[in-house]
Amino acid sequence: MASSTVEDYIKHIYLISEKSGQNQVSMGHIAEALGVVPGTATTMVKALADAGLVEYAPRVGVDLTEHGRKLALHVLRRHRLIEQFLVEFLGFDWSEVHEEAECLEHVVSDLLLDRIDKKLGHPTEDPHGDPIPSAQGELLHGSSECLIACPLDTQLLVARITDQDPDFLQYIAGAGLTLGMSVRVVERSLSAESVRLEVGATEASLTLGLGAAAKVLVRAG
Repeated sequence: MASSTVEDYIKHIYLISEKSGQNQVSMGHIAEALGVVPGTATTMVKALADAGLVEYAPRVGVDLTEHGRKLALHVLRRHRLIEQFLVEFLGFDWSEVHEEAECLEHVVSDLLLDRIDKKLGHPTEDPHGDPIPSAQGELLHGSSECLIACPLDTQLLVARITDQDPDFLQYIAGAGLTLGMSVRVVERSLSAESVRLEVGATEASLTLGLGAAAKVLVRAG
């Protein structure tokens, strides 16, 4: 079994790559995500390369190998199933589960994970709408767009919140933007850096800054 440090690095390399849409991840982004100095990240990445988990090109960046990608998806599967279990069966709020899952993802056994998956009914998404990889390492991505890019004056559903910060999740929940809620973007203003939308059946008006709007993904209802 890989160490928790190895799993953290591999998982964050995958997540950074997913967010940027680029296979290659810079050392600076890795160091920032893990909260370490670049020299520490470089030393660890070299060890990951020796283990066949990444391909490392100095001053260029890091790519996950197929083996590394499979490990990253396995760690994400653990993390997201744990989050779903904590919310659905233990009554945790969606803003509380990320840090708990960060700890538990490294110690839960495959047997316990399979039991959790079965108990949950084999979910495909976690409480934030993030896709849960299958036991075979398959990841299904539904079609979604953020509130900055989605069509105007179209009824859509909240599909995913990409920021796991507890304060942000509490703010989003307080604004009514829970998963599955209907929304309609009625106006965007780049000059004011804002997005105005109507939420739910009451069509309550809500204005978000562009930074927050970029973290809320929606899909056709």
